[in-house]
Amino acid sequence: MEFDFIRTGQRVVDIEAAATQALHARIDAKFARACQIILACKGRVIVTGMGKSGHIGTKIAATLASTGTPAFFVHPGEASHGDLGMITGTDVVIAISNSGKTEEIVTIVPLIKRKGASLISMTGVPTSPLATQADVNLDVAVKEEACPLGLAPTASTTATLVMGDALAVALLEARGFTSDDFALSHPGGSLGRRLLLLVENIMRTGNDIPLVKDDTTVSHALLEMSSKGLGMTGVIDHSGKLSGIFTDGDLRRALDHGADLKNMPIRDVMTKNPKTVQAHVLAVEALNLMDQKKITALMVLDSDGKPAGALNMHDLLRAGVV
Repeated sequence: MEFDFIRTGQRVVDIEAAATQALHARIDAKFARACQIILACKGRVIVTGMGKSGHIGTKIAATLASTGTPAFFVHPGEASHGDLGMITGTDVVIAISNSGKTEEIVTIVPLIKRKGASLISMTGVPTSPLATQADVNLDVAVKEEACPLGLAPTASTTATLVMGDALAVALLEARGFTSDDFALSHPGGSLGRRLLLLVENIMRTGNDIPLVKDDTTVSHALLEMSSKGLGMTGVIDHSGKLSGIFTDGDLRRALDHGADLKNMPIRDVMTKNPKTVQAHVLAVEALNLMDQKKITALMVLDSDGKPAGALNMHDLLRAGVV
């Protein structure tokens, strides 16, 4: 008989989902107290854990560090051989142990306390040595592991990871951490491009901006659109300020109404009060505006309402913002 991989996979998901849902009731006064301790920390958050708990701890430390809470991971075994010197009395230690009696962690708890550092534990046994010695214990107990042998940490590590994420996000919001702050710790890769690139970094400028005066005929505006390749042209008044745009959609509507393209001025068929952006805004904000308004190009204005640039969806794609 063929093994049912699908059923087993679904059972694992169900068990881990239940373990995560059970945490909801444990986001309580103890959780709030843990957040307050970390917010008041004058030093750094040190996360420690052995084995699989250590792997989860490494991720929790990384998430805290990238969301406004300075943090790093210290291996408890190495802590007993010199790395404990990394911990000071102004720090907060988050110690992770499902049993709450992992020898390498329990051994260094008195030394952590002696240094004056605050101790937050994440355990599956609230009566364990680690839990009872901590300033706050966050209960991450699970009813069962997804492993049928009950041996491999599965649901328990998932629950711990989720509790760590809950801490990180609660602290992020409490600090008023913004996307600009996030960008400063993620300058590389596609994430960095999405968060750091400004419209002025990718917009078309100078002669590459499609522009016509508002008394220009529709036929001449079409030539400007074709030569600049943005699928639209900005329309300016006598003072050089943007008074509208003319797009492929405007052209179709003009044709439907039998417009005289050779003689009709562009101001009669342009879109007035178009959506625009300024050069100093994030490129991702321009992308969001395009998505919301179902448009593919934007004019970029200066503080006087005059065109400073233009960009379309292809510019955003080339820059890696999309």
